[in-house]
Amino acid sequence: MSDVFIQSIVVFVLASFVGFEVIRRVPPTLHTPLMSGANAISGITIVGAVIAAATGTGWVAGVLGFLAVTFAMINVVGGFLVTDRMLEMFKKLPGPRK
Repeated sequence: MSDVFIQSIVVFVLASFVGFEVIRRVPPTLHTPLMSGANAISGITIVGAVIAAATGTGWVAGVLGFLAVTFAMINVVGGFLVTDRMLEMFKKLPGPRK
């Protein structure tokens, strides 16, 4: 294995651990703004994945690019659905309050 591959794996594992710890400690009141930020980041990920898949050589780059686009799109759509559902909870109900 090359040194670059091992360094990439180490960075991936460390980023996964740090990301998990950061998200785990977010208070519930910040979940909606955090989800909006995650949707924006996933949109950037989609653009990067499309560029990587288009400029990569070989079928592995195409498959990995397709998987990256698929997972990022699932994240974006799910994030928007969750955000929309949470924002619906804050809308005023029709009629007088008692």
